Amino acid sequence: MVVSAKPVESSRNVPPSSVVSAEKSGIIDAYLLCLPESSGSSLYGMLEILAVTGTAWRTASRAEPGRALIRPHVVSPTGEPYTGLHGIPIRPDLAFRDVTAPEVVIITDLWLTPDDAITDRHEEAKAWLRSCFEAGSTIYSACSGSVLLAAAGLLDGRIATSHWGLEDLFRRSFPLVRFEVGSTLCLSDPTGRLVTSGGASSWHDLAIHIISRHTSPGEALDIAKFFLMKWHSEGQLPYSALVRRLPHADGVVRRAEAWLAENYAQPDPVAAVVKVCGIAERSLKRRFKDATGTSLLCYAQNLRIEAAKRILETDDRPVESIATAVGYGNQTFFREVFKRSTGLTPAAYRRMFRPFVNAA
Repeated sequence: MVVSAKPVESSRNVPPSSVVSAEKSGIIDAYLLCLPESSGSSLYGMLEILAVTGTAWRTASRAEPGRALIRPHVVSPTGEPYTGLHGIPIRPDLAFRDVTAPEVVIITDLWLTPDDAITDRHEEAKAWLRSCFEAGSTIYSACSGSVLLAAAGLLDGRIATSHWGLEDLFRRSFPLVRFEVGSTLCLSDPTGRLVTSGGASSWHDLAIHIISRHTSPGEALDIAKFFLMKWHSEGQLPYSALVRRLPHADGVVRRAEAWLAENYAQPDPVAAVVKVCGIAERSLKRRFKDATGTSLLCYAQNLRIEAAKRILETDDRPVESIATAVGYGNQTFFREVFKRSTGLTPAAYRRMFRPFVNAA
């Protein structure tokens, strides 16, 4: 049997800020796409939250009984049950062939390495996504689910986000995508029919957005309170690693990386590492950028800020002392670079992450 989940007229081509009322349009059918790489926590977490939208808060608060507002379905290439990653059993409801023109499609988080662009597999899933978008579906992706959207060509020329650890993958494999590393949620097209989210737990933010948009902001707030879900308004920058060692074969650049890792706090580390490497400054800067995707100066600053983050997480010393320890004599400049790199002031970063240390 083919399920033709035609979107209601009011949900097509809507601006990002609009809200489609479930009271007017009836129950919302949402299709969660799953593949062998799908994260069980993201898939089943999203499935459960959507399934109790409209009822969970009312039951817990002993309010008037509500009604289900979203009807989630799990859809896969074949519809056959299988054992997913980490031994998690996956039981799809439908196969791709059973669903045409779905109202809402959600690609949950995928377990991918920073080098896996999935350009060589899942052609059926890519084709299904393209046909859904052409038919008017609204497509959402959680975290690395946006890699599948990019591999399907749906993000070409568009702004998008994903897990911060996949920034280099997008830069290399999908150069037409305007990758936004700091965002938690990204409206990837003017009609609001492509939405990407970043970070492994950003499916929480995505679920709140979907519920708010397709039912009501009040219902989204109720669900957030029921599940103790936090909106990550600070974005991904506070959580991302600023320094990542990319694979490359340039021995001179490797030497520069190793030296900077130990000497980033020295005055003018760029001039110093040029002398250590024994080649022209212009040549080293060019080769460093080609090999790492980052300028020599930015790499040195990132090492300093990463060191400052570690101190803020574990030490009570004043910010001024931390700035000096990582190589900044100008405290104001340190605070500016820190805020630009992490999205937070040093004091706000300390408040955010010290509870994790104290809890241990």
